[in-house]
Amino acid sequence: MLFKPIHQSYGDFSIERDPQRCIGCQVCLRQCSYGVHQYNDRLCELTQDESRCVGCHRCEALCPTGALTIRRTPSDFRENALWEPTYIKNIYKQAATGGVLLTGMGNPAPYPIYWDRMLLDASQVTNPSIDPLREPMELKTFLGCRPDALEVEYDGGVPRLKTRFTPQLELDYPLLFSAMSYGSINLNVHKGLARAAEACGILYNTGEGGLHPSLYTYGKNTIVQVASGRFGVHADYLRAGAAVEIKIGQGAKPGIGGHLPGEKIGREISLTRMIPEGSDAISPAPHHDIYSIEDLRQLIYALKEATDYEKPVFVKIAAVHNSAAIASGMVRAGADVICLDGFRGGTGAAPTMIRNNVGIPVELALASVDDRLRQEGIRNQASIVVAGGIRCSADVVKAIALGADAVYIGTAALIAVGCTLCQRCYTGKCPWGIATNDPYLAKRVHPDIAAEKLTNLVKAWGHEIQEMLGGMGINALESLRGNRDKLRAVGLHPAEMEVLGIKPAGG
Repeated sequence: MLFKPIHQSYGDFSIERDPQRCIGCQVCLRQCSYGVHQYNDRLCELTQDESRCVGCHRCEALCPTGALTIRRTPSDFRENALWEPTYIKNIYKQAATGGVLLTGMGNPAPYPIYWDRMLLDASQVTNPSIDPLREPMELKTFLGCRPDALEVEYDGGVPRLKTRFTPQLELDYPLLFSAMSYGSINLNVHKGLARAAEACGILYNTGEGGLHPSLYTYGKNTIVQVASGRFGVHADYLRAGAAVEIKIGQGAKPGIGGHLPGEKIGREISLTRMIPEGSDAISPAPHHDIYSIEDLRQLIYALKEATDYEKPVFVKIAAVHNSAAIASGMVRAGADVICLDGFRGGTGAAPTMIRNNVGIPVELALASVDDRLRQEGIRNQASIVVAGGIRCSADVVKAIALGADAVYIGTAALIAVGCTLCQRCYTGKCPWGIATNDPYLAKRVHPDIAAEKLTNLVKAWGHEIQEMLGGMGINALESLRGNRDKLRAVGLHPAEMEVLGIKPAGG
C-alpha cells in the first residue's frame, strides 16, 4: 500500500464573504491574479482557496458591495517562543520543494528602527522659528564633488569665479526615485516615475534593466545604472541620462546578484536588456572586472570617459559593518556620489534568509560614513545618498541631519502607486499591476495617474520638510546637513548613540 506524504499548506489569511452583501458579480474572481476565488457553476456561488491568498486586499478594495474582509488567519500553531509559525511554515515549504525561500520588498523583521528613536529639535525664544509660507525656504539640493574652497579672479574690477566645478546634479527636492529595473516593474510604472521626476525637478533610476526607447526623452531626469550583468548598457544608454550609477550591492540582498526569470523576458524587455527573449537575466554576485578599489577606479573613469566627463558617477553599496572604509575608498577612486542602501531596502526578489539577516540599518551606516569622510577631510569630494526604509518626510529630515545630501525612495513610491506590500513581487502576478509584465495586469497602472500620485507625494513631503526646517529655525537644507545637534535620542543604548553621534533627549 502506497502512502502519499502529507503536504502542509497553511494559509496566512482568511477570507470572510458576507452572503447578505455578495451579489455574485465575480469582480473578486477577475481581479485576483493568484486564483483565490472560484465560481461554482453547479451551486451558482463563489468560493475561495484561502491557502493561495497573499493579503494584497485588491478583491476587498474593489468589491462593489463591501462583501469581503481579509484578515490574518485565526488558526495558529501552539505557542512556542523559539519555533514561531513563520519558521515552521518555511520548513514545510522547503521540505516539500527542496528550494530556496524567495520573497519580495524589504526586511519586515522587528529590528530597531532608528528613525523612530530620534527626535528633532525645535526653535523657541532665542532662535525664532521661520514661517515657510511667508519667508524663503530653500530645498534645492546639489549632488556631486565640490571644491574645498572657491577661487575668485578679478577682470577690470569685476569678480569672476576661477574654480571649475565637476558635473553637478540640481534637485528641487532632496529626493530621488530608487533603482527599479524594467522587467522587475513594467513600463507603465517606469513612465510614471519618469514623468513625476520631470514634474518635480528630481531624478529616477533605471535600475539594471536598461532604458526603454520611449523613456530617452526623460534623460535629464534619469540616472542610468550599470550593474554586474551589464544589461542594456551601451554608449547611447550611458549618454542618455543625467548621471551614471555603478551598482555594487543592494540593501535587500548584500553580496549576491539578481535573477529575472525567463518567463518575464518578453520581446520589449529582451530588446532593452539586449538578451534573448525568454532567457533568464542573471546578474552575477560580483562585477567580474572589479576585485579591488583600483578596479573600481578604472570603471569609474571609463564611464566618465564614455560620457565626456559631463555626468557625475554614483557608486551604490549595501550598508554593511565596514561601509565607512569602503566609502572612503570609493571617494578616493573618483566616485562623485556614494549611495548607501540599508537592509530595509526593497527588492523584487531575494532569498528570504539573506533579506532578513544580512546587512545593517542605513542610519548607522550613514553616520559612520559621514564621520569617516569628515575625519579624512574628503567629505566635500562626494555627496551621500541613502536608501532603505525611508517612509516619510521626517525620515528624510533626520537622514539629512545625520549627514545625507538626499535620499532614495522606492517602496514608498510603489505604495503611492498602489502597492500593498504583499511581498510576492517575484511571482510576476502583482494584482496591482506594478511588479508584473502580464499585459492584462499591467494595464491596472496608468502612467499618467501613477505620475500624478508620485508628484503629489513628493510635493507633500516637500511642504512637510519646509515646515520642519522652519520649526528648527533653519531656512535651507544646507544648514541642516550633518547638523546632528538638531537630533536627540530616545530609548537608545549609549553605544548606539555614539555611532549615530547624537545626544540623549534632555541632554
